[in-house]
Amino acid sequence: MAADPAPAPPAFRTSIDYASLGNRLRAYRIGASLQAEDVAERLGISRAVVYRMEKGEIVKIETLERLATLLETSLASLLGVEVEYHASALGLFERMRQLEEASDRILAHFEPISLLLTSEDYLGHLRDMLMEASPLSGGQDDAKGREIDQMLGIMAERKAFFERRKPQIVSLIGLRELERFVHTGLVGRIDLPDEVRARRVQAARREVERIADLMDSEPFHVQIGLIDDAMPASTFQLFSSPRQAVLAVSPFRLGELPNVRNGIATVTASPEAVRMYEALIARLWKSAYKGPSGARHLRQLLERIR
Repeated sequence: MAADPAPAPPAFRTSIDYASLGNRLRAYRIGASLQAEDVAERLGISRAVVYRMEKGEIVKIETLERLATLLETSLASLLGVEVEYHASALGLFERMRQLEEASDRILAHFEPISLLLTSEDYLGHLRDMLMEASPLSGGQDDAKGREIDQMLGIMAERKAFFERRKPQIVSLIGLRELERFVHTGLVGRIDLPDEVRARRVQAARREVERIADLMDSEPFHVQIGLIDDAMPASTFQLFSSPRQAVLAVSPFRLGELPNVRNGIATVTASPEAVRMYEALIARLWKSAYKGPSGARHLRQLLERIR
């Protein structure tokens, strides 16, 4: 009598999240100012292979190691088993776009106001601010403008997605930072003509008025807390989805006197980091001004600063 056939071994299930790996590859590539064809040429592969990798198809470990070297990061960072480091604001903004699109809830402190809550006019002012803040000049202006426009394109995608899908956002805003924002105006540098500076101060006031209106109306997906205390030096966003929570901490600023050139941002899914920031947010939220009470504080601030 023939022996029963041996049971088939259980199907192997990899622990690597290839979709997230693809997202990280794209963010690092954009941050390095490389096109897909640049990566393909340097690695000796086709552009189609690069696109397939960024869409989450399985990647050979040797190819990943070469990619990590090319993108000046580590294999562990690409695999998402340690902290991601982003020296490029452009790469960070792309990574944030990816994380926002996968999130049901966003806990944010971005100085002075979360980009997702700014007006339709803000990106236009931000372009002027970033051009003014950049030290580049002369023949490099075109390259500077292209990089800024690429950043603004990513930001416009983020804002459009937020308006369309309306994930819940809990935004912490420092009153001291807002006061400085209104005093200074939407400027990239201080030495602007008086008439330009006056217009930019009015633009900053309109952004604060918008936040006051949001606090008064209390839309179901937006919660805003005003903090009358010193805020962390670095801004952060905590992205939550059914799959995981991811923390991004950034030195980059998109308010008055913006900085998108110097600093190192981090992105991590470390449970310890997530837990510590959740505790910080809960503590700040508990003492924050909220709703119509917060709106009154903002309008008093605007009345005080004339």
